[in-house]
Amino acid sequence: DDDDDDNSEVKEENDVLVLNDANFDTFTADKDTVLLEFYAPWCGHCKQFAPEYEKIAKTLKENDPPIPVAKIDATAATALASRFDVSGYPTIKILKKGQPVDYDGSRTEDAIVAKVKEISDPNWTPPPEATLVLTQDNFDDVVKDADIILVEFYAPWCGHCKRLAPEYEKAAQELSKRTPPIPLAKVDATAETELAKKFDVTGYPTLKIFRKGKPYDYSGPREKYGIVDYMIEQAGPPSKQIQATKQVQEFLKDGDDVIIIGVFSGETDEVYQLYQEAANSLREDYKFHHTFSSEIAKLLKVSPGKLVVMQPEKFQSKHEPKMYVLDLKYSTSESEIKEHVVKHALPLVGHRKPSNDAKRYAKRPLVVVYYTVDFSFDYRVATQYWRGKVLEVAKDFPEYVFAVSDEEDYSSEIKDLGLLESGEDVNVAILDEGGKKYAMEPEEFDSDALRQFVLAFKKGKLKPIVKSQPVPKNNKGPVKVVVGKTFDTIVMDPKNDVLIEFYAPWCGHCKKLEPVYTELGKKYKNEKNLVIAKMDATANDVTNDHYKVEGFPTIYFAPRDKKNNPIKFEGGDRDLEHLSKFIEEHATKLSRTKEEL
Repeated sequence: DDDDDDNSEVKEENDVLVLNDANFDTFTADKDTVLLEFYAPWCGHCKQFAPEYEKIAKTLKENDPPIPVAKIDATAATALASRFDVSGYPTIKILKKGQPVDYDGSRTEDAIVAKVKEISDPNWTPPPEATLVLTQDNFDDVVKDADIILVEFYAPWCGHCKRLAPEYEKAAQELSKRTPPIPLAKVDATAETELAKKFDVTGYPTLKIFRKGKPYDYSGPREKYGIVDYMIEQAGPPSKQIQATKQVQEFLKDGDDVIIIGVFSGETDEVYQLYQEAANSLREDYKFHHTFSSEIAKLLKVSPGKLVVMQPEKFQSKHEPKMYVLDLKYSTSESEIKEHVVKHALPLVGHRKPSNDAKRYAKRPLVVVYYTVDFSFDYRVATQYWRGKVLEVAKDFPEYVFAVSDEEDYSSEIKDLGLLESGEDVNVAILDEGGKKYAMEPEEFDSDALRQFVLAFKKGKLKPIVKSQPVPKNNKGPVKVVVGKTFDTIVMDPKNDVLIEFYAPWCGHCKKLEPVYTELGKKYKNEKNLVIAKMDATANDVTNDHYKVEGFPTIYFAPRDKKNNPIKFEGGDRDLEHLSKFIEEHATKLSRTKEEL
Protein backbone atom coordinates (compact mmCIF):
# COMPACT_ATOMS: atom_id res chain seq x y z
CA ASP A 1 0.00 0.00 0.00
CA ASP A 2 2.83 2.37 0.85
CA ASP A 3 4.14 1.85 -2.69
CA ASP A 4 0.79 2.88 -4.13
CA ASP A 5 0.81 6.02 -1.98
CA ASP A 6 4.30 6.84 -3.19
CA ASN A 7 3.26 6.29 -6.77
CA SER A 8 0.16 8.44 -6.60
CA GLU A 9 1.98 11.38 -5.06
CA VAL A 10 3.18 13.83 -7.74
CA LYS A 11 6.88 14.56 -7.30
CA GLU A 12 8.76 17.43 -8.90
CA GLU A 13 12.28 17.39 -10.33
CA ASN A 14 13.74 20.76 -11.43
CA ASP A 15 10.25 22.21 -12.06
CA VAL A 16 9.19 19.12 -14.06
CA LEU A 17 6.37 17.05 -12.52
CA VAL A 18 6.79 13.27 -12.54
CA LEU A 19 3.63 11.45 -13.66
CA ASN A 20 2.92 7.72 -13.91
CA ASP A 21 0.08 5.21 -14.40
CA ALA A 22 -1.09 5.68 -10.81
CA ASN A 23 -1.28 9.50 -10.55
CA PHE A 24 -1.83 10.69 -14.13
CA ASP A 25 -5.65 10.82 -14.29
CA THR A 26 -6.13 12.39 -10.88
CA PHE A 27 -3.53 15.06 -11.60
CA THR A 28 -4.71 16.01 -15.12
CA ALA A 29 -8.47 15.77 -14.44
CA ASP A 30 -9.03 19.46 -13.62
CA LYS A 31 -6.22 21.00 -15.72
CA ASP A 32 -6.91 23.00 -18.86
CA THR A 33 -3.47 22.53 -20.47
CA VAL A 34 -0.58 20.21 -19.54
CA LEU A 35 2.68 19.68 -21.45
CA LEU A 36 3.78 16.01 -21.49
CA GLU A 37 7.01 14.33 -22.43
CA PHE A 38 7.16 10.53 -22.76
CA TYR A 39 10.76 9.40 -22.43
CA ALA A 40 12.90 6.30 -21.93
CA PRO A 41 15.69 6.40 -19.31
CA TRP A 42 18.20 4.91 -21.77
CA CYS A 43 17.34 7.18 -24.72
CA GLY A 44 20.16 9.50 -25.86
CA HIS A 45 17.81 12.08 -27.46
CA CYS A 46 15.84 12.28 -24.18
CA LYS A 47 19.00 12.87 -22.11
CA GLN A 48 20.08 15.60 -24.53
CA PHE A 49 16.63 17.22 -24.38
CA ALA A 50 16.34 17.10 -20.55
CA PRO A 51 18.03 20.49 -19.72
CA GLU A 52 15.95 22.27 -22.41
CA TYR A 53 12.78 20.68 -21.02
CA GLU A 54 13.62 21.92 -17.51
CA LYS A 55 14.02 25.46 -18.92
CA ILE A 56 10.58 25.12 -20.58
CA ALA A 57 9.08 23.96 -17.25
CA LYS A 58 10.55 26.96 -15.43
CA THR A 59 9.21 29.41 -18.06
CA LEU A 60 5.71 27.93 -18.09
CA LYS A 61 5.62 27.81 -14.29
CA GLU A 62 6.06 31.58 -14.30
CA ASN A 63 3.32 32.02 -16.90
CA ASP A 64 0.03 33.62 -15.84
CA PRO A 65 -1.70 31.29 -15.15
CA PRO A 66 1.08 28.70 -14.66
CA ILE A 67 1.00 25.72 -17.05
CA PRO A 68 2.15 22.38 -15.61
CA VAL A 69 4.97 20.57 -17.40
CA ALA A 70 5.31 16.83 -16.77
CA LYS A 71 7.43 13.87 -17.83
CA ILE A 72 6.46 10.19 -17.98
CA ASP A 73 8.86 7.25 -18.07
CA ALA A 74 7.13 5.34 -20.89
CA THR A 75 9.06 2.15 -20.13
CA ALA A 76 7.52 2.05 -16.64
CA ALA A 77 4.12 3.69 -17.30
CA THR A 78 3.25 1.18 -20.03
CA ALA A 79 -0.53 1.72 -19.75
CA LEU A 80 -0.14 5.46 -20.48
CA ALA A 81 2.40 4.84 -23.25
CA SER A 82 -0.05 2.51 -24.94
CA ARG A 83 -3.04 4.83 -24.37
CA PHE A 84 -1.20 7.72 -26.04
CA ASP A 85 0.27 5.52 -28.84
CA VAL A 86 3.88 6.27 -27.89
CA SER A 87 6.20 4.50 -30.30
CA GLY A 88 9.39 6.58 -30.13
CA TYR A 89 11.28 8.76 -27.66
CA PRO A 90 10.95 11.50 -26.70
CA THR A 91 7.28 11.93 -27.65
CA ILE A 92 5.84 15.34 -26.78
CA LYS A 93 2.11 15.92 -26.43
CA ILE A 94 0.02 18.84 -25.17
CA LEU A 95 -3.03 17.80 -23.18
CA LYS A 96 -5.92 20.21 -23.73
CA LYS A 97 -8.98 19.52 -21.53
CA GLY A 98 -7.93 15.86 -21.42
CA GLN A 99 -7.47 15.53 -25.21
CA PRO A 100 -3.93 14.98 -26.55
CA VAL A 101 -2.56 17.25 -29.28
CA ASP A 102 0.59 15.94 -31.03
CA TYR A 103 3.60 18.25 -31.05
CA ASP A 104 5.77 17.91 -34.17
CA GLY A 105 7.79 21.14 -34.06
CA SER A 106 11.42 21.67 -33.16
CA ARG A 107 12.57 20.74 -29.65
CA THR A 108 13.53 24.24 -28.54
CA GLU A 109 12.25 26.31 -25.64
CA ASP A 110 10.92 29.10 -27.90
CA ALA A 111 9.01 26.79 -30.24
CA ILE A 112 7.46 24.60 -27.52
CA VAL A 113 6.52 27.48 -25.20
CA ALA A 114 4.87 29.34 -28.11
CA LYS A 115 2.84 26.27 -29.07
CA VAL A 116 1.73 25.55 -25.49
CA LYS A 117 0.65 29.19 -24.99
CA GLU A 118 -1.28 29.09 -28.27
CA ILE A 119 -3.17 25.94 -27.21
CA SER A 120 -3.79 27.24 -23.67
CA ASP A 121 -5.72 30.24 -25.09
CA PRO A 122 -9.41 29.84 -24.08
CA ASN A 123 -10.48 30.50 -27.70
CA TRP A 124 -8.20 27.82 -29.20
CA THR A 125 -9.95 25.05 -31.12
CA PRO A 126 -8.23 22.04 -32.68
CA PRO A 127 -7.68 22.36 -36.45
CA PRO A 128 -10.17 20.37 -38.54
CA GLU A 129 -9.02 16.94 -39.72
CA ALA A 130 -7.46 17.05 -43.16
CA THR A 131 -8.55 13.44 -43.78
CA LEU A 132 -11.94 13.35 -45.49
CA VAL A 133 -14.56 11.05 -43.97
CA LEU A 134 -16.39 9.05 -46.63
CA THR A 135 -19.69 7.18 -46.34
CA GLN A 136 -22.05 5.47 -48.77
CA ASP A 137 -23.76 8.87 -49.24
CA ASN A 138 -20.76 10.94 -50.32
CA PHE A 139 -18.31 8.32 -51.61
CA ASP A 140 -19.15 8.55 -55.33
CA ASP A 141 -19.39 12.34 -55.32
CA VAL A 142 -15.90 12.69 -53.85
CA VAL A 143 -14.12 9.82 -55.59
CA LYS A 144 -15.69 9.72 -59.07
CA ASP A 145 -14.10 12.92 -60.41
CA ALA A 146 -10.88 12.98 -58.37
CA ASP A 147 -7.75 12.68 -60.55
CA ILE A 148 -6.20 10.87 -57.60
CA ILE A 149 -7.31 10.17 -54.03
CA LEU A 150 -6.04 7.73 -51.40
CA VAL A 151 -8.75 5.96 -49.37
CA GLU A 152 -8.17 3.97 -46.18
CA PHE A 153 -10.74 1.33 -45.19
CA TYR A 154 -10.35 0.82 -41.44
CA ALA A 155 -11.98 -0.77 -38.42
CA PRO A 156 -12.22 1.27 -35.19
CA TRP A 157 -10.97 -1.68 -33.07
CA CYS A 158 -7.96 -2.51 -35.28
CA GLY A 159 -4.52 -1.91 -33.71
CA HIS A 160 -2.72 -1.42 -37.06
CA CYS A 161 -5.34 1.21 -38.01
CA LYS A 162 -4.86 3.09 -34.72
CA ARG A 163 -1.09 3.16 -35.33
CA LEU A 164 -1.58 4.37 -38.88
CA ALA A 165 -4.14 7.10 -37.95
CA PRO A 166 -1.77 9.89 -36.75
CA GLU A 167 0.68 9.26 -39.64
CA TYR A 168 -2.16 9.25 -42.14
CA GLU A 169 -3.60 12.51 -40.80
CA LYS A 170 -0.17 14.21 -40.90
CA ALA A 171 0.28 13.04 -44.50
CA ALA A 172 -3.21 14.35 -45.32
CA GLN A 173 -2.29 17.78 -43.89
CA GLU A 174 0.95 17.86 -45.87
CA LEU A 175 -0.65 16.77 -49.16
CA SER A 176 -3.59 19.18 -48.77
CA LYS A 177 -1.09 22.07 -49.10
CA ARG A 178 0.13 20.95 -52.53
CA THR A 179 -1.01 22.52 -55.81
CA PRO A 180 -3.15 20.79 -56.81
CA PRO A 181 -3.86 19.13 -53.46
CA ILE A 182 -3.85 15.33 -53.17
CA PRO A 183 -6.80 14.32 -50.94
CA LEU A 184 -6.65 11.50 -48.38
CA ALA A 185 -9.87 9.94 -47.11
CA LYS A 186 -11.04 7.21 -44.77
CA VAL A 187 -14.00 4.83 -44.58
CA ASP A 188 -15.11 3.00 -41.43
CA ALA A 189 -15.50 -0.40 -43.12
CA THR A 190 -17.42 -1.86 -40.17
CA ALA A 191 -20.13 0.79 -40.60
CA GLU A 192 -20.00 1.09 -44.40
CA THR A 193 -20.25 -2.64 -45.16
CA GLU A 194 -21.56 -2.12 -48.72
CA LEU A 195 -18.51 -0.06 -49.68
CA ALA A 196 -16.15 -2.56 -48.02
CA LYS A 197 -17.79 -5.41 -49.96
CA LYS A 198 -17.74 -3.49 -53.24
CA PHE A 199 -13.96 -2.98 -53.03
CA ASP A 200 -13.08 -6.46 -51.67
CA VAL A 201 -11.90 -5.25 -48.28
CA THR A 202 -11.04 -8.36 -46.26
CA GLY A 203 -8.46 -7.02 -43.78
CA TYR A 204 -7.63 -3.75 -42.06
CA PRO A 205 -6.32 -1.25 -42.86
CA THR A 206 -6.81 -1.64 -46.64
CA LEU A 207 -5.57 1.31 -48.68
CA LYS A 208 -6.60 1.98 -52.25
CA ILE A 209 -5.73 4.69 -54.74
CA PHE A 210 -8.66 5.86 -56.87
CA ARG A 211 -8.22 7.63 -60.20
CA LYS A 212 -11.50 8.98 -61.61
CA GLY A 213 -13.32 6.36 -59.52
CA LYS A 214 -11.15 3.39 -60.61
CA PRO A 215 -9.47 1.56 -57.70
CA TYR A 216 -5.80 0.49 -57.66
CA ASP A 217 -4.02 -1.26 -54.80
CA TYR A 218 -1.76 0.94 -52.68
CA SER A 219 1.51 -0.77 -51.83
CA GLY A 220 3.46 2.17 -50.46
CA PRO A 221 4.80 2.97 -46.98
CA ARG A 222 2.64 3.48 -43.88
CA GLU A 223 4.27 6.51 -42.29
CA LYS A 224 3.89 10.23 -42.99
CA TYR A 225 6.91 10.95 -45.20
CA GLY A 226 6.61 7.65 -47.05
CA ILE A 227 2.92 8.24 -47.81
CA VAL A 228 3.62 11.82 -48.94
CA ASP A 229 6.50 10.85 -51.29
CA TYR A 230 4.64 7.86 -52.67
CA MET A 231 1.46 9.83 -53.41
CA ILE A 232 3.41 12.67 -55.07
CA GLU A 233 5.08 10.08 -57.30
CA GLN A 234 1.67 8.48 -58.02
CA ALA A 235 0.10 11.85 -58.86
CA GLY A 236 2.65 12.43 -61.61
CA PRO A 237 2.18 11.05 -65.12
CA PRO A 238 2.44 7.21 -65.24
CA SER A 239 4.96 7.30 -68.07
CA LYS A 240 8.14 9.40 -68.19
CA GLN A 241 9.30 11.04 -71.39
CA ILE A 242 12.74 10.21 -72.78
CA GLN A 243 14.35 12.49 -75.35
CA ALA A 244 17.88 11.22 -75.97
CA THR A 245 19.04 7.98 -77.58
CA LYS A 246 21.73 7.90 -74.88
CA GLN A 247 19.04 7.17 -72.27
CA VAL A 248 17.82 4.11 -74.20
CA GLN A 249 21.41 2.90 -74.61
CA GLU A 250 21.94 3.25 -70.84
CA PHE A 251 18.77 1.25 -70.13
CA LEU A 252 20.09 -1.52 -72.38
CA LYS A 253 23.63 -1.48 -71.05
CA ASP A 254 23.05 -1.05 -67.31
CA GLY A 255 19.36 -1.85 -66.84
CA ASP A 256 18.15 -4.43 -64.39
CA ASP A 257 14.52 -4.73 -65.39
CA VAL A 258 12.23 -4.80 -68.40
CA ILE A 259 12.33 -1.68 -70.65
CA ILE A 260 8.93 -0.40 -71.81
CA ILE A 261 8.83 2.44 -74.34
CA GLY A 262 5.85 3.84 -76.25
CA VAL A 263 6.91 5.58 -79.47
CA PHE A 264 4.59 8.38 -80.64
CA SER A 265 4.60 11.26 -83.11
CA GLY A 266 3.42 13.76 -80.47
CA GLU A 267 1.17 14.36 -77.48
CA THR A 268 -1.83 14.72 -79.76
CA ASP A 269 -1.31 11.20 -81.11
CA GLU A 270 -4.64 9.52 -80.28
CA VAL A 271 -3.04 6.27 -79.09
CA TYR A 272 -0.75 8.20 -76.73
CA GLN A 273 -3.67 8.82 -74.32
CA LEU A 274 -4.63 5.15 -74.47
CA TYR A 275 -1.05 4.20 -73.60
CA GLN A 276 -1.08 6.56 -70.59
CA GLU A 277 -4.29 4.96 -69.27
CA ALA A 278 -2.87 1.45 -69.58
CA ALA A 279 0.34 2.61 -67.91
CA ASN A 280 -1.72 4.04 -65.05
CA SER A 281 -3.17 0.67 -64.18
CA LEU A 282 0.25 -1.05 -64.17
CA ARG A 283 2.41 1.77 -62.76
CA GLU A 284 2.68 0.00 -59.38
CA ASP A 285 4.55 -2.86 -61.03
CA TYR A 286 6.44 -1.44 -64.01
CA LYS A 287 8.29 1.68 -65.10
CA PHE A 288 6.84 3.15 -68.28
CA HIS A 289 8.54 5.50 -70.75
CA HIS A 290 7.46 7.24 -73.92
CA THR A 291 9.19 9.25 -76.60
CA PHE A 292 8.36 11.64 -79.46
CA SER A 293 11.92 11.52 -80.78
CA SER A 294 12.51 10.31 -84.35
CA GLU A 295 16.14 9.51 -83.36
CA ILE A 296 14.95 7.03 -80.73
CA ALA A 297 12.41 5.57 -83.18
CA LYS A 298 15.30 5.05 -85.63
CA LEU A 299 17.47 3.43 -82.95
CA LEU A 300 14.65 1.03 -82.04
CA LYS A 301 13.87 0.48 -85.77
CA VAL A 302 10.15 1.24 -85.29
CA SER A 303 7.72 3.84 -86.57
CA PRO A 304 5.49 5.99 -84.29
CA GLY A 305 2.44 4.27 -82.78
CA LYS A 306 4.43 1.31 -81.49
CA LEU A 307 4.92 -0.12 -78.01
CA VAL A 308 8.34 -1.69 -77.49
CA VAL A 309 9.05 -4.17 -74.68
CA MET A 310 12.64 -5.40 -74.37
CA GLN A 311 15.19 -6.68 -71.89
CA PRO A 312 18.52 -5.16 -70.85
CA GLU A 313 21.45 -6.74 -72.68
CA LYS A 314 22.46 -8.99 -69.79
CA PHE A 315 19.14 -10.85 -70.04
CA GLN A 316 18.97 -11.15 -73.83
CA SER A 317 19.68 -14.51 -75.47
CA LYS A 318 19.65 -16.19 -78.88
CA HIS A 319 16.58 -18.17 -77.81
CA GLU A 320 14.22 -15.20 -77.69
CA PRO A 321 13.44 -12.08 -79.76
CA LYS A 322 15.41 -8.90 -78.97
CA MET A 323 12.17 -6.95 -78.61
CA TYR A 324 8.43 -7.41 -78.67
CA VAL A 325 6.52 -4.73 -80.59
CA LEU A 326 2.80 -4.03 -80.39
CA ASP A 327 1.19 -1.94 -83.11
CA LEU A 328 -1.01 0.62 -81.32
CA LYS A 329 -4.19 1.55 -83.16
CA TYR A 330 -7.21 3.50 -82.06
CA SER A 331 -9.04 0.16 -81.75
CA THR A 332 -6.36 -1.31 -79.43
CA SER A 333 -7.88 -1.91 -75.99
CA GLU A 334 -6.27 -1.06 -72.68
CA SER A 335 -6.30 -4.77 -71.80
CA GLU A 336 -4.32 -5.65 -74.96
CA ILE A 337 -1.60 -3.17 -73.97
CA LYS A 338 -1.48 -4.58 -70.44
CA GLU A 339 -1.37 -8.12 -71.74
CA HIS A 340 1.54 -7.30 -74.07
CA VAL A 341 3.54 -5.77 -71.20
CA VAL A 342 2.84 -8.54 -68.67
CA LYS A 343 3.42 -11.35 -71.18
CA HIS A 344 6.86 -10.07 -72.22
CA ALA A 345 8.00 -8.46 -68.96
CA LEU A 346 10.19 -11.41 -68.01
CA PRO A 347 13.14 -12.70 -70.02
CA LEU A 348 13.34 -16.44 -70.73
CA VAL A 349 15.58 -16.76 -67.66
CA GLY A 350 15.50 -13.74 -65.36
CA HIS A 351 17.09 -12.80 -62.04
CA ARG A 352 14.68 -13.41 -59.18
CA LYS A 353 15.58 -11.50 -56.02
CA PRO A 354 13.80 -10.43 -52.82
CA SER A 355 13.02 -6.99 -54.26
CA ASN A 356 11.14 -8.34 -57.28
CA ASP A 357 9.96 -11.86 -56.48
CA ALA A 358 6.51 -10.90 -55.18
CA LYS A 359 5.69 -8.80 -58.24
CA ARG A 360 7.61 -10.46 -61.05
CA TYR A 361 7.81 -14.08 -59.96
CA ALA A 362 4.43 -14.83 -58.43
CA LYS A 363 3.38 -17.10 -61.32
CA ARG A 364 3.67 -20.86 -60.77
CA PRO A 365 5.20 -23.29 -61.60
CA LEU A 366 8.52 -21.50 -61.18
CA VAL A 367 11.84 -23.25 -61.81
CA VAL A 368 14.59 -21.64 -59.71
CA VAL A 369 18.30 -22.31 -60.06
CA TYR A 370 20.34 -21.17 -57.04
CA TYR A 371 24.06 -20.34 -57.14
CA THR A 372 26.30 -17.28 -56.69
CA VAL A 373 24.44 -14.91 -59.00
CA ASP A 374 26.32 -11.65 -59.51
CA PHE A 375 26.12 -9.60 -62.72
CA SER A 376 28.87 -7.16 -61.75
CA PHE A 377 31.86 -7.00 -64.12
CA ASP A 378 34.12 -9.45 -62.24
CA TYR A 379 31.55 -12.23 -61.83
CA ARG A 380 29.39 -11.78 -64.92
CA VAL A 381 31.08 -14.52 -66.96
CA ALA A 382 30.52 -17.22 -64.31
CA THR A 383 26.98 -16.02 -63.66
CA GLN A 384 26.13 -16.15 -67.38
CA TYR A 385 27.84 -19.54 -67.83
CA TRP A 386 25.32 -21.25 -65.51
CA ARG A 387 22.45 -19.10 -66.76
CA GLY A 388 23.27 -20.31 -70.30
CA LYS A 389 22.74 -23.92 -69.19
CA VAL A 390 19.33 -22.96 -67.78
CA LEU A 391 18.40 -21.17 -71.04
CA GLU A 392 19.01 -24.41 -73.01
CA VAL A 393 16.20 -26.06 -71.03
CA ALA A 394 13.89 -23.06 -70.50
CA LYS A 395 13.42 -22.60 -74.27
CA ASP A 396 11.69 -26.01 -74.44
CA PHE A 397 9.26 -25.41 -71.58
CA PRO A 398 7.46 -22.12 -72.38
CA GLU A 399 4.64 -23.03 -69.98
CA TYR A 400 6.97 -22.63 -66.96
CA VAL A 401 8.78 -19.56 -65.62
CA PHE A 402 12.56 -19.98 -65.17
CA ALA A 403 14.83 -17.80 -63.02
CA VAL A 404 18.23 -17.74 -61.37
CA SER A 405 18.57 -16.63 -57.72
CA ASP A 406 21.55 -15.82 -55.55
CA GLU A 407 21.88 -18.52 -52.91
CA GLU A 408 22.68 -16.00 -50.16
CA ASP A 409 19.49 -14.04 -50.87
CA TYR A 410 17.45 -17.20 -50.47
CA SER A 411 19.30 -19.14 -47.78
CA SER A 412 16.13 -19.73 -45.73
CA GLU A 413 14.24 -20.95 -48.83
CA ILE A 414 17.14 -23.30 -49.63
CA LYS A 415 17.08 -24.52 -46.02
CA ASP A 416 13.33 -25.24 -46.25
CA LEU A 417 14.06 -27.24 -49.41
CA GLY A 418 16.61 -29.33 -47.49
CA LEU A 419 19.41 -28.20 -49.83
CA LEU A 420 21.53 -26.20 -47.38
CA GLU A 421 23.99 -29.09 -46.91
CA SER A 422 23.88 -30.32 -50.52
CA GLY A 423 27.55 -29.53 -51.15
CA GLU A 424 26.73 -28.54 -54.75
CA ASP A 425 27.56 -25.13 -56.24
CA VAL A 426 24.24 -25.11 -58.09
CA ASN A 427 20.90 -26.25 -56.64
CA VAL A 428 17.48 -26.41 -58.23
CA ALA A 429 13.87 -26.25 -57.05
CA ILE A 430 10.41 -26.01 -58.56
CA LEU A 431 7.88 -23.89 -56.68
CA ASP A 432 4.38 -24.95 -57.64
CA GLU A 433 0.75 -23.96 -57.09
CA GLY A 434 -0.63 -24.31 -53.56
CA GLY A 435 2.73 -23.69 -51.92
CA LYS A 436 4.09 -27.08 -53.08
CA LYS A 437 7.82 -27.23 -53.67
CA TYR A 438 10.17 -29.79 -55.19
CA ALA A 439 13.95 -30.06 -54.83
CA MET A 440 16.34 -31.61 -57.31
CA GLU A 441 18.50 -34.36 -55.81
CA PRO A 442 21.96 -32.79 -55.39
CA GLU A 443 24.12 -33.79 -58.35
CA GLU A 444 26.55 -32.13 -60.69
CA PHE A 445 24.54 -29.50 -62.53
CA ASP A 446 24.20 -29.37 -66.29
CA SER A 447 21.41 -28.88 -68.84
CA ASP A 448 20.61 -32.61 -69.00
CA ALA A 449 20.16 -32.95 -65.24
CA LEU A 450 17.87 -29.90 -65.21
CA ARG A 451 15.89 -31.20 -68.20
CA GLN A 452 15.32 -34.61 -66.52
CA PHE A 453 14.14 -32.87 -63.33
CA VAL A 454 11.67 -30.61 -65.17
CA LEU A 455 10.37 -33.56 -67.21
CA ALA A 456 9.85 -35.64 -64.06
CA PHE A 457 7.88 -32.73 -62.60
CA LYS A 458 5.80 -32.43 -65.77
CA LYS A 459 4.93 -36.14 -65.65
CA GLY A 460 3.92 -35.85 -61.96
CA LYS A 461 6.70 -38.18 -60.80
CA LEU A 462 8.16 -35.88 -58.11
CA LYS A 463 7.27 -35.88 -54.43
CA PRO A 464 6.76 -32.41 -52.89
CA ILE A 465 8.90 -31.32 -49.96
CA VAL A 466 6.83 -30.41 -46.95
CA LYS A 467 8.36 -28.77 -43.90
CA SER A 468 6.76 -30.70 -41.08
CA GLN A 469 7.12 -31.67 -37.46
CA PRO A 470 6.78 -35.40 -36.77
CA VAL A 471 3.19 -36.70 -36.96
CA PRO A 472 1.97 -36.87 -33.32
CA LYS A 473 1.59 -40.48 -32.09
CA ASN A 474 -1.36 -39.65 -29.86
CA ASN A 475 -3.74 -37.05 -31.24
CA LYS A 476 -6.81 -37.71 -29.12
CA GLY A 477 -6.95 -34.40 -27.22
CA PRO A 478 -9.83 -31.93 -27.59
CA VAL A 479 -7.69 -29.91 -30.04
CA LYS A 480 -6.18 -31.91 -32.92
CA VAL A 481 -2.56 -31.12 -33.70
CA VAL A 482 -1.93 -30.62 -37.42
CA VAL A 483 1.57 -30.77 -38.95
CA GLY A 484 2.75 -30.13 -42.52
CA LYS A 485 2.39 -33.82 -43.47
CA THR A 486 -1.18 -34.07 -42.12
CA PHE A 487 -2.59 -30.73 -43.31
CA ASP A 488 -4.29 -32.29 -46.33
CA THR A 489 -5.69 -35.31 -44.49
CA ILE A 490 -7.08 -33.34 -41.53
CA VAL A 491 -7.89 -29.79 -42.67
CA MET A 492 -8.86 -30.64 -46.27
CA ASP A 493 -10.89 -33.74 -45.30
CA PRO A 494 -14.23 -33.37 -47.19
CA LYS A 495 -16.09 -35.24 -44.44
CA ASN A 496 -15.48 -32.65 -41.72
CA ASP A 497 -15.80 -28.98 -40.95
CA VAL A 498 -12.50 -27.83 -39.46
CA LEU A 499 -11.60 -24.80 -37.34
CA ILE A 500 -7.84 -24.35 -37.60
CA GLU A 501 -5.64 -21.97 -35.59
CA PHE A 502 -2.20 -21.13 -36.96
CA TYR A 503 0.08 -20.05 -34.13
CA ALA A 504 3.71 -19.27 -33.32
CA PRO A 505 5.23 -20.68 -30.10
CA TRP A 506 6.70 -17.27 -29.18
CA CYS A 507 3.50 -15.26 -29.77
CA GLY A 508 1.92 -13.69 -26.67
CA HIS A 509 -1.60 -13.48 -28.16
CA CYS A 510 -1.41 -17.21 -29.00
CA LYS A 511 -0.39 -18.13 -25.44
CA LYS A 512 -3.31 -16.09 -24.12
CA LEU A 513 -5.68 -17.86 -26.50
CA GLU A 514 -4.49 -21.39 -25.64
CA PRO A 515 -6.74 -22.11 -22.59
CA VAL A 516 -9.77 -20.61 -24.38
CA TYR A 517 -9.07 -22.70 -27.47
CA THR A 518 -8.74 -25.90 -25.42
CA GLU A 519 -12.07 -25.05 -23.76
CA LEU A 520 -13.57 -24.64 -27.25
CA GLY A 521 -12.21 -28.06 -28.25
CA LYS A 522 -13.84 -29.64 -25.19
CA LYS A 523 -17.15 -27.91 -25.93
CA TYR A 524 -17.38 -29.46 -29.40
CA LYS A 525 -15.56 -32.75 -28.64
CA ASN A 526 -18.65 -34.89 -29.32
CA GLU A 527 -19.44 -33.31 -32.67
CA LYS A 528 -18.88 -36.05 -35.25
CA ASN A 529 -18.25 -33.78 -38.25
CA LEU A 530 -16.40 -30.92 -36.61
CA VAL A 531 -12.68 -30.80 -35.84
CA ILE A 532 -11.02 -28.11 -33.72
CA ALA A 533 -7.34 -28.03 -34.75
CA LYS A 534 -4.13 -26.04 -34.37
CA MET A 535 -0.82 -25.87 -36.20
CA ASP A 536 2.56 -24.33 -35.41
CA ALA A 537 2.97 -22.31 -38.63
CA THR A 538 6.63 -21.59 -37.92
CA ALA A 539 7.60 -25.27 -38.02
CA ASN A 540 5.17 -26.58 -40.67
CA ASP A 541 4.23 -25.73 -44.24
CA VAL A 542 0.65 -24.78 -44.91
CA THR A 543 0.17 -26.77 -48.11
CA ASN A 544 -2.76 -24.79 -49.51
CA ASP A 545 -2.62 -21.24 -50.90
CA HIS A 546 -6.10 -20.35 -49.65
CA TYR A 547 -4.96 -20.41 -46.02
CA LYS A 548 -2.78 -17.29 -45.89
CA VAL A 549 -1.01 -16.70 -42.59
CA GLU A 550 0.27 -13.15 -42.25
CA GLY A 551 0.12 -12.76 -38.47
CA PHE A 552 -0.45 -14.81 -35.33
CA PRO A 553 -2.83 -16.24 -34.33
CA THR A 554 -4.73 -16.66 -37.61
CA ILE A 555 -7.94 -18.69 -37.43
CA TYR A 556 -9.85 -20.15 -40.38
CA PHE A 557 -13.04 -22.17 -40.62
CA ALA A 558 -12.88 -24.74 -43.44
CA PRO A 559 -16.40 -25.94 -44.32
CA ARG A 560 -16.42 -29.55 -45.52
CA ASP A 561 -17.95 -28.65 -48.90
CA LYS A 562 -15.82 -25.51 -49.53
CA LYS A 563 -12.26 -26.39 -48.51
CA ASN A 564 -10.76 -23.87 -50.94
CA ASN A 565 -12.98 -21.10 -49.58
CA PRO A 566 -12.09 -20.95 -45.89
CA ILE A 567 -13.64 -18.21 -43.75
CA LYS A 568 -11.18 -16.12 -41.72
CA PHE A 569 -12.11 -15.23 -38.13
CA GLU A 570 -11.82 -11.45 -37.93
CA GLY A 571 -13.04 -8.63 -35.80
CA GLY A 572 -14.49 -10.45 -32.81
CA ASP A 573 -12.88 -10.99 -29.42
CA ARG A 574 -11.02 -14.29 -29.25
CA ASP A 575 -13.15 -15.59 -26.37
CA LEU A 576 -15.31 -18.69 -26.00
CA GLU A 577 -18.51 -16.84 -26.81
CA HIS A 578 -17.34 -15.22 -30.06
CA LEU A 579 -15.47 -18.31 -31.30
CA SER A 580 -18.51 -20.50 -30.58
CA LYS A 581 -20.76 -18.06 -32.39
CA PHE A 582 -18.37 -18.12 -35.38
CA ILE A 583 -18.51 -21.95 -35.48
CA GLU A 584 -22.32 -22.09 -35.13
CA GLU A 585 -22.66 -19.53 -37.91
CA HIS A 586 -20.55 -21.43 -40.44
CA ALA A 587 -20.86 -25.12 -39.48
CA THR A 588 -22.51 -27.20 -42.22
CA LYS A 589 -24.08 -29.68 -39.80
CA LEU A 590 -24.14 -29.59 -36.03
CA SER A 591 -26.09 -31.99 -33.84
CA ARG A 592 -26.26 -29.44 -31.04
CA THR A 593 -29.15 -27.02 -30.95
CA LYS A 594 -28.33 -23.33 -31.20
CA GLU A 595 -30.16 -22.61 -27.93
CA GLU A 596 -27.46 -24.35 -25.92
CA LEU A 597 -25.05 -21.52 -26.70
